Amino acid sequence: MDNGKKRSNRRDFIARAATLAATAAATSGCVRSDDEEDKPESITDLTKGAPPSDVDIDLRTLEEAEKLAGISFSKSEREQILRTIDEQRSMIAARVAQGELPNELPPAQIFRARIPGTELDRVTPDGDPWSNLPDPGPCPTDDVDLAFAPVWRLGQWLRDGKVSSMRLTRLSLDRLKTFDPKLHCVVTLTEEVALEQAARADREIAAGDWKGPLHGVPWGAKDIIETAGIRTTWGAAPLKDRVSEDDAFVTRRLEEAGAVLVAKLAVGALAYGDIWFGGMCRNPFDIEQGSSGSSAGSASATAAGLVPFTIGTETYGSIVSPSLRCGTTGLRPTFGRVARNGVMALCWSLDKIGPICRTVLDTAIVLKAINGSDPLDPSSVDEPFNFDPAEPAKGLRLAHDPAWFEGEAATDADRAALKAAQRAGVELVEVRLPEMNTAPLLVTLLSEAAAAFETFTREDIDDELTWQEDPAWPNTFRQTWFVPAVELVQAGRVRRQVMDVMHRFMHEGDPGFDAIICPAFAANLNLITNNTGHPTLILRSGMSDKGTPIGTSLIGRLFDEGTLCRIGHAMETELNVAGTRPELFS
Repeated sequence: MDNGKKRSNRRDFIARAATLAATAAATSGCVRSDDEEDKPESITDLTKGAPPSDVDIDLRTLEEAEKLAGISFSKSEREQILRTIDEQRSMIAARVAQGELPNELPPAQIFRARIPGTELDRVTPDGDPWSNLPDPGPCPTDDVDLAFAPVWRLGQWLRDGKVSSMRLTRLSLDRLKTFDPKLHCVVTLTEEVALEQAARADREIAAGDWKGPLHGVPWGAKDIIETAGIRTTWGAAPLKDRVSEDDAFVTRRLEEAGAVLVAKLAVGALAYGDIWFGGMCRNPFDIEQGSSGSSAGSASATAAGLVPFTIGTETYGSIVSPSLRCGTTGLRPTFGRVARNGVMALCWSLDKIGPICRTVLDTAIVLKAINGSDPLDPSSVDEPFNFDPAEPAKGLRLAHDPAWFEGEAATDADRAALKAAQRAGVELVEVRLPEMNTAPLLVTLLSEAAAAFETFTREDIDDELTWQEDPAWPNTFRQTWFVPAVELVQAGRVRRQVMDVMHRFMHEGDPGFDAIICPAFAANLNLITNNTGHPTLILRSGMSDKGTPIGTSLIGRLFDEGTLCRIGHAMETELNVAGTRPELFS
């Protein structure tokens, strides 16, 4: 891995990869002269010069390996395998000899959430998230009230000269410094950059060059997002001095929108959990409790009023889970909506980037700014994001399974969310989720993650990570080396089955509906929708007896986040709990 050195830029990598490929081809016997007979190479030809290893494989080795793969061969079959297994081992050795593959290099197989031959069916086909914002009311003079003010108010006050970016930025920096010792949510304060950007924003706004509702608003980045000249550590002790050379796509987009970067925020090491090399990031509503992961610092800092909004990422719950824990409003967009180049890859076919805020309107405002594709992320696509803040939710149809809202798994807050949707004029539709085999879906996640951090495992760099318990990455990466390649392919096929089932369920079912509402993690929908690519909105629906937040999930159609925002905004108004602040930080 990088180990403190600056990340090479993409152009250097392409040149280096081309050289490696040419070298590998030459040493493997793949390059033939024009007069050589054109015939297919054997495995032995392709792997010439790459001996498997000095480890002997015998019949007993194969028999034991069968137990891990869940298959059984006869003695004669094992003897035949043994005669040819070194060819397979040499293929692996040839690839390893090529050297480390950069984290930003995606596989050749590109995942698309939209199933070929299907049409996108947006319930909300138009609307501009930056238009028709509500009246912000008077700008508060109290610092705490200002610190907890939502983005949609701050942007209008900045535009109208009611508050300056410099004041908001200094307030955010001061609160980050004051409260980080309690929360452990900050990896790097970007004070110098922030003050420069704030001064520029104030000059531009004063000159009448207002860029939109994020202009002059402070924000924080999950510390796997590249920021040129600033540390991007991935939360991992071996990389704690790593400095970014380039900005990520989302960093550039937010700078273009005039937002002010004030901090790089805690991320569980290599994007898992809330434990990083600086400790455990805390929940502002209960500082004895971790903020969940891996967008731990993003949710913690937003909930505590240290920054108006943050950017998180999700592979399997890393926006959803900390938003539920900390009471923030998180929007996990459709897979591919936001380009991910310049952001640490954990799982190329699953990773997503989205906003973590304190209101639904704020998530829509931020999503508009970061929405878009980039050639350096081959999975990214250009799709419009449509949402009108003034458009009501009345008449929309919201699916739910009554069983999700019964028993110990559901809370009074979950049931209150259903009632809030009804009061907003949303029609509740009873459904039953089709049965799906979801366990194999984890094979893709684990395999891609282990591949992304192969060097950590091969070179024992994983020993330096802070979290070393059984569920942590070091053990998971090692264990995943024993997943058969055949099972990875089969998991992808099961994933396609699940995509087909969800498409029919959401578009062809009777009765029809526009979105789904469910308690947190009901019916394994978090795993399912992360694999199908469907968007999810998390909003606070109540508070527990212990004073900690409770959240509810809304799941939408592909690239129809606007419908989620319409329903979520209406529910948020009816529930009237989003503004409850953690006492320790108020």
